[in-house]
Amino acid sequence: MRFPRRPRRLAALLLTPLLVPPLAGCFASGGDGGGTADAKDGSRLRVALAFPPAENLSPYGADATILSRLGVTEGLTGLDANGAAAPALAASWRRENDRTWLFTLREAVFQDGTGVTPAAVAASLAHAAQARPAPAALSGVTLTAEADTEAEGAGAVRVTTKAPDPVLPLRLSSPSLAILSPKAYDAKGAADPAGTATGPFELTDVEGTTSARLDRFDDYWGGRAQASGIDARFIADGTARANALRTGQVDVAEAIPVAQAAGLDADTRRETATTRTTSLLLNARSGAFEDASLRAAAREAVDTSVLAKNVYEGHADAGTGIYGPAVTWAASKRTPPAGAARPGRPAGTSITLATYDNRPELPEVAQVLKQQLEKAGFTVKLTVGEYSRLESDALAGKFDAFVLARNTLVDTGDPVAVLAGDHTCGGGYNLAQLCDKAVDAAVAGAERADGTAERQDAVMAAEAAILRTDAVVPLVHQRVITGVGPRVSGVLLDPYERGLVGTGTRR
Repeated sequence: MRFPRRPRRLAALLLTPLLVPPLAGCFASGGDGGGTADAKDGSRLRVALAFPPAENLSPYGADATILSRLGVTEGLTGLDANGAAAPALAASWRRENDRTWLFTLREAVFQDGTGVTPAAVAASLAHAAQARPAPAALSGVTLTAEADTEAEGAGAVRVTTKAPDPVLPLRLSSPSLAILSPKAYDAKGAADPAGTATGPFELTDVEGTTSARLDRFDDYWGGRAQASGIDARFIADGTARANALRTGQVDVAEAIPVAQAAGLDADTRRETATTRTTSLLLNARSGAFEDASLRAAAREAVDTSVLAKNVYEGHADAGTGIYGPAVTWAASKRTPPAGAARPGRPAGTSITLATYDNRPELPEVAQVLKQQLEKAGFTVKLTVGEYSRLESDALAGKFDAFVLARNTLVDTGDPVAVLAGDHTCGGGYNLAQLCDKAVDAAVAGAERADGTAERQDAVMAAEAAILRTDAVVPLVHQRVITGVGPRVSGVLLDPYERGLVGTGTRR
């Protein structure tokens, strides 16, 4: 047994635990999905990521997918290619009653050399449940976890929820519910994933918000990764990411801008349909858009077809709802919103519109929206910056409107989760500052729904209740372009955008 070198504490260096989909082969591109072959010494991958850490890389916040995409950590479950819960640290599970599930663990070891025990897993879930603000995956959910001391093999963990939760295995796949060893947590509950996670790559160093180094974790339960390590760079500018790939400085570059895609060789572009929707979020709590009639006026001013055709150059579909075409059942169950306010007259009303440039199309989207809103009679001040510099102000409601690209299934794989986290009074990621009793009731009904068809129907009813408020204006449903070097195989093209590098990724 190898005992990994314990990296320095990273609280001051902005790092966080995240998850990686366990079934690497489900999303593999151009090579093996397996992870048992040895990598040649020095066969390190150079990866360019679009988003630097935004929240000091809290394990429970929006930063969670950064290390998920780098294969550092994982949870009890993951998602398979069809969006169903798949085994990860839990080899299997069963529902004991309407509020209790038993998760049987596989034999695994933390990167600090200690075993993944039921007690360690239960403690990790307890830290997540006590975190404030709560992880989006636990919005509106109260859970407790305890070790099952009578289980055979690696043991089991019993998870109990305060109310029935028919999708708990999906919920536990969230990137914000990573399982870390007891050494990860300090006395205040803050978590450090360096050397305490379970994934195929171990975080060993980080340079602020510019780069990170990861080495292969040879004792990974899923087999040795084919790459010996990862050199990750955080490059917020999309053109710079594309240039880094084009000139051979990196092997993989995520989120290639539409404007740069044509400049890459065809065999280095991978386009993936995703569950990501770009929306205009209107601050319903304060400022100009506290007035529902002005929200309606803004919604009517937006021409989504222009955005899909001109800004995204056909690499996106015009917005039809919170869920787009990649959520295959949504269109047939969609209920048109009823009871929205009548559009008012902006009459020169001043508003602030903000977005971020980590996703390079968003500033152009915001510029087109500015023109459309001004044509409708608003006076618009546009703010564009790096996401990490804007998020706290957006969460605090300091903008009247915000353009956000959001993967609607990233938090749990359950479509209800994004509704609860983003659009309810108690939601932890409610950029629209929406607090509507009818919306909360509809989302609560969806959370209680059991059975696939019943839950889908309830989700679409909740979507209609949200859209009725005009606090959310769906703009486009995106496809993501990943740049992959000609010598690279096994990149994970994940529609949920949780995975990028896995055990089978190599060059």
